[in-house]
Order: sequence, then C-alpha cells, then structure tokens
Amino acid sequence: MGLFYMDITEIVTQWLRFSMTDLDVAKQLSGNMNPRPLEIICFHSQQSAEKALKAFLVQNDILPPKTHDLNQLCEMCGEIDNSFDEIAASCGRLNRYSVMPRYPYEIDITESDTDIAIQRASEIVEWINEILSK
Repeated sequence: MGLFYMDITEIVTQWLRFSMTDLDVAKQLSGNMNPRPLEIICFHSQQSAEKALKAFLVQNDILPPKTHDLNQLCEMCGEIDNSFDEIAASCGRLNRYSVMPRYPYEIDITESDTDIAIQRASEIVEWINEILSK
C-alpha cells in the first residue's frame, strides 16, 4: 500500500473532489456575485489546480508536500511524467494566487485576471483528470 494507510484510489478521489469543489466555487462566485470577489475567485482557482496536482502525486505513491507552490508541485509531477511541461506555464500563472489574495491590499487583481485564472485552473484539472483516467 506504500505511504498511505487508506486506499490510494479513495485518497485520489478525495483530492479530485476537493479540486472540483474549488473550481465550482470560483465559477459560481464569478457568475453570481456583483461585485465579483476577484481575490477569492483567483484563490479558489489556484486551490483547484493545487489539489489536482496533489491527486496526481498521491496516485503515484508520493505524499504531497505541505506547500501551495504550484511550480514546485508541477515540477514534482514532471519528474514522474515529463508531459507536465504542457501545464507548467498555467501553474506559474496561478501560483501568485496561493497566499496573497487572502489578505487585503496584497495583490492587484482585475476582472480579466479572474477569467484567466478560472480558465487555467479548468485546463489543469481537466488535463490531470485525463492523465489519471489512463
């Protein structure tokens, strides 16, 4: 069973479920609130990508580090599967939303930033789900 005491499939499923929940929250906030909570939308987009990357690591019997750094997580995934280079730029773009949006006046975010964040997170999550389904 490797590093985990629970069934790896169940742990991966949990990570992916949390990933989808964050993405759904970002989309709901983007479409249903006026004014849109820009920082929170970007934060949930980053969280969605982070949890999807961690699901891939778990699937490969690696305990994910306690980090929000998407660049580090993507690099770790790339050591297992070099095709992760395809999403590295999207991870880098979302990385800035891991901590700073949680605090007032820490980051300047525009309406278009939220749309791009949701798009990038969606691409990452879909891409990882595709790899995991193989």
